[in-house]
Amino acid sequence: MMESLDIVFHLIVVYVLLLQSFGVFLAAQSELICSHQPIVALAGNDVILPCRLEPAISAADWRVEWTKPGLDPKNIHIHQDGRLEYWTQNPSYNFRTRVFVDELEQGNVSMKIFSVKLSDKGKYRCYIHSVQEEAFIHLSVGSVSSPVIKVTANTSRTLVLQCESKGWHPEPELLWLDGEGKLLSAGRTKTIRGPDDLYTVRGRVTVEKRHSNNFTCRVQQKIINQTRETQIHVPGGFIKDPSEDYPVIIGILMLGIPFILLLVVCLLCRLRSSKISTSDEEIKSTTTQSSELTTGDLTIY
Repeated sequence: MMESLDIVFHLIVVYVLLLQSFGVFLAAQSELICSHQPIVALAGNDVILPCRLEPAISAADWRVEWTKPGLDPKNIHIHQDGRLEYWTQNPSYNFRTRVFVDELEQGNVSMKIFSVKLSDKGKYRCYIHSVQEEAFIHLSVGSVSSPVIKVTANTSRTLVLQCESKGWHPEPELLWLDGEGKLLSAGRTKTIRGPDDLYTVRGRVTVEKRHSNNFTCRVQQKIINQTRETQIHVPGGFIKDPSEDYPVIIGILMLGIPFILLLVVCLLCRLRSSKISTSDEEIKSTTTQSSELTTGDLTIY
């Protein structure tokens, strides 16, 4: 009986050793692979920095280190013994990172960053101590907004359009296109960098009023592969600018005012003459009545 137990015990030990040896073999063969292409995220969004072990092997019991070279402290997310070592984490990443604990067994050691900031951009390092493997991944962070077009000058034949877009990062470029998608020759684009490290771009273009023409302002940033467009429709035909009639209106008013004043003066004079005539007639009537009364009195006496 004891011999049977000893045999079982030895078999178990051999099995465990084989498993450990096989695990060490797989670990030695596994390679840490992260994205070779930069990961792009917009400020305010969440992003995943993808890294995995291939062939897949469990990293559930291993120390997974995510750091950012050049940052002090450099630790972004240190996962060990099933939890985050929050006391070593850089304060700017507090409550904003996680690893996929349920997927560590499949070799997924990716890290997720919540509510990305512009300051999060840069190079990250993933390191698995148990297999002495490290890999780097680059994060690009951008900010975008839709452009706004307005008319700054309007004549019978042309329009001056102004396009402005705020809150971009990195610095974008501004382009004007006609209804066929062709680039228009425009003035110099003005770019302003704000204290928040965000850019505002502004550009103008003079266009002719043609039959049912559309014009597009396009703002783009190639590094983060982002484009925003706004279109304006210019009605066909030559639409007269109301401001062109202002000189004519002013001229009419300048000529009309003296005439109106003269007419008012004439009316006043006429009213005055009418009042004088009425007063004379009233005086004459009173005099006549007085004469008749005197004659009557004499007859009585």
